[in-house]
Amino acid sequence: MRASATGRGVNMVATVRNAAERGARIDGGRLEFIPDDLVGSTLRSKESNLIVFLVDASGSMAARDRLAAVTGAVTSLLGDAYQRRDKVAVISVRGTNPKIVLPPTGSIDIALKRLADVKTGGRTPLAEGLSLASELIERELRREPGRPAILVILSDGRATGPDGLQRLRTISEVIARRKAWANIVIDCEKPGRIQLGLARELAENIHGALIKVDELNADSVTGIIDAF
Repeated sequence: MRASATGRGVNMVATVRNAAERGARIDGGRLEFIPDDLVGSTLRSKESNLIVFLVDASGSMAARDRLAAVTGAVTSLLGDAYQRRDKVAVISVRGTNPKIVLPPTGSIDIALKRLADVKTGGRTPLAEGLSLASELIERELRREPGRPAILVILSDGRATGPDGLQRLRTISEVIARRKAWANIVIDCEKPGRIQLGLARELAENIHGALIKVDELNADSVTGIIDAF
């Protein structure tokens, strides 16, 4: 896990202490955190952020759960817009191409209308989604260079399609070198005997925080973001 290069981000000492007290173990050379471990190094409420959600909307029930969690988190974040004036965007990853289902906005009404009927199912063009998210954030940073940005990826790290995983690694390296915004990967891999660990690899490649949640919902997603 890594704090933002801009000086915002996680209080690593306090966060690691919380994880240790919980009994967290190092897995594969990496200490994994849960939302309750996170301690912010600054009060995010004093900042106006651009928060971009990149949501794996492939599959069916799991995809709907991820979208429901993001919709609730967007509503919560924009409910504080009077104080923070955050902007939020949502990119859906499904089918043959990712789609910006919610362009950057500070309006709850616009967000709810745009997110009311987002389709799910199909393949997972995650590499293209990450590229689209990068382009969106770069564009917004040129418009508002003083606004910090956070990219929140909800995925198990799978990237379907020809050379999908290799293309994902390539764009991840570009983002890691750029160091222009904070990255968070919420690991959506289902528990089971075989764990591919692709979300962990994605987080490492983009120099982002990897977060596991016991239950994916609006509160857990909002809590993660509030720690950054």
